[in-house]
Amino acid sequence: MDTAYNYRGFTAHRNLAAVAGELLGSFEISTKVGFFPDGHDIDAERVRAAVQEIPEVLGRLPSAVLLHNPECSVGGFEKACEALAEMRDAGYCRSWGFSTWDPRELAEHRWTIPQPDIVMVRAGLRVPAPALDAAERLTRQVRARRVWGMAPFGGSTEDPLWSTIDTSLFLSSSQKGTAVQAAVSAAFAIPAVEKLCVGTTSATHLAEIVQAESLNVSTRVVERYRALLSRRAERSRTTS
Repeated sequence: MDTAYNYRGFTAHRNLAAVAGELLGSFEISTKVGFFPDGHDIDAERVRAAVQEIPEVLGRLPSAVLLHNPECSVGGFEKACEALAEMRDAGYCRSWGFSTWDPRELAEHRWTIPQPDIVMVRAGLRVPAPALDAAERLTRQVRARRVWGMAPFGGSTEDPLWSTIDTSLFLSSSQKGTAVQAAVSAAFAIPAVEKLCVGTTSATHLAEIVQAESLNVSTRVVERYRALLSRRAERSRTTS
């Protein structure tokens, strides 16, 4: 279960603890810090204070704490990573890392940071080639132990775009699934991620997505798609 310090008007942790109660211990909880009522800030001391507060409000240790969109404050990235690694070692969470919506600027730097347990990046058919390439460069550079994906639909499955794409093309032969399930399966491979964070506002939608985990994706189709995407991005750079 993935949440963040600033979700639901900075009440997500408190609401989750109140609603889930004792059941909360049955879940792995990842959360994010970086947004505060006065804006984005990954100052190391502020990050430490936020991480110290999380287990008190949740009533349990979070499984993971991630820096939330560090590309918004690149200058503080290294110190914030060091602070999160220290907080993990001090027992305030079991793992740490960062979640980036647009990794391109982060990927332009050579960082000296502790090895993150997790890097979360956008995944799926809505992610442009430059962002995909940057995510893969960045995760290699920081030697991320695990890579997670998020936002496989880039917003909502209600977007008209999804009615124009035959997502079943990404499934291996003999695999059958809905358009939503095929898109989710493709997201696990674009780029390669271990886990995928999806919205939970609809129980029916969530159940459909969960069933997609058993589907296999065609490696050949994914490779062809990535090549076509890269060529399109190159043409766009040339014409601009």
